[in-house]
Amino acid sequence: MKSPPGEVTQAVKDAIDIGYRHIDCAYVYGNEKEVGEAINVKIKEGVVKRKDLFITSKLWNTFHRPDLVKCALQKSLENLNLQYLDLYLIHWPQAYKEGGDNFPSDADGKVQFSDVDYVDTWKALEPLVDEGLTKSIGVSNFNSKQLTRVLEIARIKPVTNQVECHPYLNQQRLKEFCEARGVTITAYSPLGSPDRPWAKPGDPQLMDDPKLKAIADRLGKTVAQVLIRYQIDRGNIVIPKSVNKGRISSNFDVFDFKLSQEDLDLINSFDCNGRLVPMTSSSGHKYHPFENDEF
Repeated sequence: MKSPPGEVTQAVKDAIDIGYRHIDCAYVYGNEKEVGEAINVKIKEGVVKRKDLFITSKLWNTFHRPDLVKCALQKSLENLNLQYLDLYLIHWPQAYKEGGDNFPSDADGKVQFSDVDYVDTWKALEPLVDEGLTKSIGVSNFNSKQLTRVLEIARIKPVTNQVECHPYLNQQRLKEFCEARGVTITAYSPLGSPDRPWAKPGDPQLMDDPKLKAIADRLGKTVAQVLIRYQIDRGNIVIPKSVNKGRISSNFDVFDFKLSQEDLDLINSFDCNGRLVPMTSSSGHKYHPFENDEF
């Protein structure tokens, strides 16, 4: 739910009414209170019970130090007005300087880093499962080497790696790597993040791809529906984002068709390592996941 706070409460209410049960949150999005308000309204109305919902949140980079991890999770629970999360993720492997802004900067505007090792952060997450604060834990934006380091020390294995995933960055190597180790892939930005504020004029827009439009037209579906179904048919968890009720509803209408193997092969061929969320503010961090041509 990376959306403006004012729009979020209604969007989550609409999503739950339409049938969505997995709601993906994060502390850094700054709208957990609005998400929680919507969830609790729908529980009070009897539309859903808490056990029907799957609520995810994420540990932000400034809270990687082990002594800060539990309080960060508790703050998200307080914001969401919930007793537990279904899934808590390390949002990124790289840590930022503790105790200040979400993006603590020096006089030149460069983000200030912390050297906390995400392996130590992971060890601090595991007791939170034992305490019932979250039912499961995982990672986000970890490359294969980083995930390997966590798996080597984990008492509780990460259940998922949430990563940018769409036809221009289909993550096939990382998907195979994760699946071989019993870790699922959760695909964020499955529609190519068309609203990303850092896009430049002339940057590729996945939703305008004529080959995707041809598939969608043939199936009588929208391009967005094809892109969501693409992830489902590959066996990935998929989390599209919208605050528009019509699109929220349309994005849910993907269970009455499947893509053929021919369609999947064609869409897979679009891969060009076209990363749209490069996290350039962390450039130079020793744990930046994308800088050494890792997958």
